[in-house]
Amino acid sequence: MPTRTPDIVPIGSRLRGQLLEPSELETLKQGTLRLLDEVGVHVPLRRALEIFADHGARVNWDEQIVQIAPDLVQEAMATAPRSFVLGGREERFDLTLDGKNTYLCTDGTGVEVVDLTTRERRASCKEDVVMMARVCDALPMLSFYWPPVSAQDYGPTAPLHQCHAGLTNTLKHVRGGMTIAPPLAEYAVEMATVVAGSEEERRRRPPICTNICTIAPLAHDDDGLATALTYAEAGIPTSFMAMPTMGSTAPATPLGAIVVGDAEVISGMVLLQLAYPGCPVFHSIETSLMHPRTGGYIAGLPLPLSMVAVELAHAWGVPSLGGSGVSTDAPGLGWQTGMDTGWGAALLPIYGGEVCGYMGLVEGSMVLYPEKVLLDHELCRSAYDLAHGLEFDESQMALDVIRDVGPRNHFLAQPHTREHIRDFRLSKLLHEHTPEGKRRDPCEVALEEFRRIYDTHEPEPLPDDVLRELDRILEAAEREAAAGGNR
Repeated sequence: MPTRTPDIVPIGSRLRGQLLEPSELETLKQGTLRLLDEVGVHVPLRRALEIFADHGARVNWDEQIVQIAPDLVQEAMATAPRSFVLGGREERFDLTLDGKNTYLCTDGTGVEVVDLTTRERRASCKEDVVMMARVCDALPMLSFYWPPVSAQDYGPTAPLHQCHAGLTNTLKHVRGGMTIAPPLAEYAVEMATVVAGSEEERRRRPPICTNICTIAPLAHDDDGLATALTYAEAGIPTSFMAMPTMGSTAPATPLGAIVVGDAEVISGMVLLQLAYPGCPVFHSIETSLMHPRTGGYIAGLPLPLSMVAVELAHAWGVPSLGGSGVSTDAPGLGWQTGMDTGWGAALLPIYGGEVCGYMGLVEGSMVLYPEKVLLDHELCRSAYDLAHGLEFDESQMALDVIRDVGPRNHFLAQPHTREHIRDFRLSKLLHEHTPEGKRRDPCEVALEEFRRIYDTHEPEPLPDDVLRELDRILEAAEREAAAGGNR
């Protein structure tokens, strides 16, 4: 029998921070405008070059470089909506990206998983995407499902199978569109339409969104732009994500990395706004560091760069995908995982990104330990509890009770104690004991709880006719990919 999916719990609070002054944000924007005007970005897609040229951008056709004047950037960005909805299967799961709430998501899209049964590390597959969607459906702090791992058993159609696994195994909004061979992107739009019920409803409450990564520094991917244009035409919300690495693909300074990433993101947004004014877009910059001795990748830095990215997105007048997150560079579950996740969770209510969190992955968002999503969820819930604090009620000082008990007595027998002692939320992970009274390892409890949810939670299924239609769409996409339509 289907299990009821709990209502989502946004983590937003009144504890919003401000890092940069408006004048400093304006300086960053001016840096982006200068880069786009004087340096430009590499745009390898002819259709995109034509769109830019038709609107007055300077195009070097031989080198595929586009330079965009500040006035054109500002004019295009003025059409981007500040707020829009990411739709759930039911309206109670809709996410309104207007800055009033922060919604947590899983991280994506890793390539390996520690198997739930064998505990051996292996390549991820579609069944892992299904498993995570079902478990995340049961976790109220998670509002947005981004497949944490990839359906590597499906080759070029993997993003479509990830979309299918999400749409059929959670009632929450799904990151269902990714960069894919352009002819196949239409199938993701078709799946979204079938689940939404109509084209009109898909545009009003899109059940999927997409993420397109830029190429640092100052470049785009041709398939990425082609699929982004397909999604934008259909009204599917699109985030451009820049991932500058200080020292290799970005200057070895935080603000240099931020501004080069911003130029990449804004150039992608400008393209979509020129082609389809008013299409929903959101902004994302994830800054990392090249290890100065090994050349390795370091995602977690004790610098508030994610907060800068959020404030910059809002300064441009668009929502943000980003802010604090709880994924980690750690090689497994241990001390570093707890440190990185704890710091990330504590900052979630303060950073103010519309969508953030990034739960579940280790090793720089490459490897999934299934139980980590339960550990992350617990830390995020603790952050929520701290951020929302106490509701001040004078009667809770319980002065009459204290007077009745008096000095050198106890409160065990008081009716007030029986009435209130269970008011507190105690973590299942932190307060589990063996029958002998010994505290259990929270990681062990989290794995056990994950297995319980996976075995018992069954989200409300889509109607049979919708499921059949989704299967038909996947079969058609597989045939096109096999016939060479993946290029």
